[in-house]
Amino acid sequence: MFVLALAGAVCLFLSMAAVGAAPASPRELAALYRSQVDRALAVPDGEVRRYQTLAEAALRSAQADLSGAQYLLVVDRDPKVQAALLFWRSAFGDYRFIGASPVSTGRPGTFDHFETPAGVFEHSPSNPDFRAEGTFNSNGIRGYGRKGMRVYDLGWQRAPKGWGDRATIEMRLQMHATEPDSLEHRLGSAQSKGCVRIPATLNTLLDHYGVLDAEYEQLAADGQAQWVLKEDRETVADPGRYVIIVDSGLTRRAPWTASPPAPRGRGQGG
Repeated sequence: MFVLALAGAVCLFLSMAAVGAAPASPRELAALYRSQVDRALAVPDGEVRRYQTLAEAALRSAQADLSGAQYLLVVDRDPKVQAALLFWRSAFGDYRFIGASPVSTGRPGTFDHFETPAGVFEHSPSNPDFRAEGTFNSNGIRGYGRKGMRVYDLGWQRAPKGWGDRATIEMRLQMHATEPDSLEHRLGSAQSKGCVRIPATLNTLLDHYGVLDAEYEQLAADGQAQWVLKEDRETVADPGRYVIIVDSGLTRRAPWTASPPAPRGRGQGG
């Protein structure tokens, strides 16, 4: 009996240790962001507050579910910014800044390139995520990044064409990593066909800690298997579901953003 009790205690201890490994607070996730995301931006406090205000206005305008604490990702598609900022929001509307990184959004001017749509987009299993195969296209580009990178699918959205008559039509909005060897260094400038490209290390952080997986985790808890969720994930205490895309409309490059790369040939990818 003593051996069985001891074994049970050990199992309980290990289980509690595993749960404890997940970030329990925004402060812990912010520390992980600083240590694990290799493309981070130092955003001035005033700018952090401005993005909080933009996010709050967008969420309320979209009548988003704000009943509980949650993480949310704000993407600025402005060509003079090209950045993503991760926040935690309490149920009472208090914000905590987690970290920021350069991104690439749509670069109009070429066939099949859209302007990335602005708005509040819900990350939901109704538009199932998938993982990159890591294969090269005819241009030698791994459009979704290395094998296993998470592709966040935000569904069909209406967006202005960046070519021809510039009509507003539907495009598939995704958020994903990009070609690590030839395109990731261009993050911080508008380069994509309309999707949101993010650093591979940010992709890994969002994925491993389930930062935007509120609905996926709920289905998993209800017994509905979600193959895209990794077994070794360590989900945060307050996973969210919203990606908010804004446009600051600046006339000059924001000094805290990543310096745009020297002009080169246009890459291929989403």
